[in-house]
Amino acid sequence: MGPRVAIVAENASFRFGGESSLPLHYFFRLRRRGAEAWLIVHGRTRPELDLLFPEDGARIITIPDMWIHKLLWRLSRLLPRRVSEATFGTAMGLFNQVLQRQIVRRLVREQGIQVVHQPTPVSPKAPSFLYGLGVPVLIGPMNGGMQYPHAFRKDESAFTRAFVAAGRGAANAINRLIPGKRDARLLLVANRRTKEALPSCVRGEVVVVPENGVDLEIWTPGMGTAKDEADAGARFLFLGRLVDWKRLDIALHALAQTPGATLKVIGDGPMRGEWAALAETLKLGERVQFVGWLPQKESAEHLREATALLLPSIFECGGAVVLEAMAMGIPVIATAWGGPEDYLDESCGILVAPTSEADLVAGFARGMQALGADRELCGRLGRAGRDRVVAQYDWDKKIDAMIAVYRGLLP
Repeated sequence: MGPRVAIVAENASFRFGGESSLPLHYFFRLRRRGAEAWLIVHGRTRPELDLLFPEDGARIITIPDMWIHKLLWRLSRLLPRRVSEATFGTAMGLFNQVLQRQIVRRLVREQGIQVVHQPTPVSPKAPSFLYGLGVPVLIGPMNGGMQYPHAFRKDESAFTRAFVAAGRGAANAINRLIPGKRDARLLLVANRRTKEALPSCVRGEVVVVPENGVDLEIWTPGMGTAKDEADAGARFLFLGRLVDWKRLDIALHALAQTPGATLKVIGDGPMRGEWAALAETLKLGERVQFVGWLPQKESAEHLREATALLLPSIFECGGAVVLEAMAMGIPVIATAWGGPEDYLDESCGILVAPTSEADLVAGFARGMQALGADRELCGRLGRAGRDRVVAQYDWDKKIDAMIAVYRGLLP
């Protein structure tokens, strides 16, 4: 069954998506195997957790939403995203970790916790208060150290770029003052980029391990589409939060250059209104459908009918949705930057270099036209992607490996 493990993270939610889903994957799969595991997170997602784990309520310990959380959240909305994340976001995370540290210490005494695993935040620079617990601490897999592509640096203000650079420069000093990352026994990183971004003060072993995985029980291939592509036209899908760096506008402009194709957008966020207005301006009409947020199983049903997944993001450290599409045998067209570039190559997808906005639009349009016209190409890329995911990114295999890692940390 493995050691007794406490999984510590700020958020745990499939609805939030992104890195917030990672703690749930670890906790769910460990408990399904009967492992002695506890989850310590913020209480903002408690209703979702109670629905997901009705029999494990006593093993999920949540921090209540306090006035300081609400204040920090309101203040964070006044700043650019990356500045907000580096200031108020970090402050909120550290405040939560101070409270979580007390909880973990109690669990070590009362429940015999043997290993503490902090899978998020995935930022390699983020400090950690999880130290001095009397048991080994494992942090990661982390994934970060990114900048916007050079051609898109203008998307951020000079103030934001300068602030982020200064923050990264101060990370060594901060991680010495708050030494959780420095003192962690093991640090897992998703790639070389993230390894190079770690604070120079870390003393534990650093191992490269993929951050994301795929639940192969949900993201399964279909039996083909109901309509003939030649008659119905190519059907593309975007799946993710509607936030600025996802650059859905690139896909919309590319769709305008791909006659007869349609695009289904699954997800929600602050950019939805602006991008819906852009679709109207481009006169895309019924060729674009904004569906809103859907649970994973419903999202998988829609993806199963797609010709390809589109991910024009310019700041995607991970990109689990790429792996989910690959698991279903669906080709992916993505920006050749960050996480998608780690997962895809020409054997299983189409990567478009972000050399300029015009080049990105043109590259997505060419890829969409090629896949829409060549079902054999779609099948070949899809099969290769599926094979890669099954071999390298199956969540159950990742948990097997993680249990072995936990055991390796014991005396």
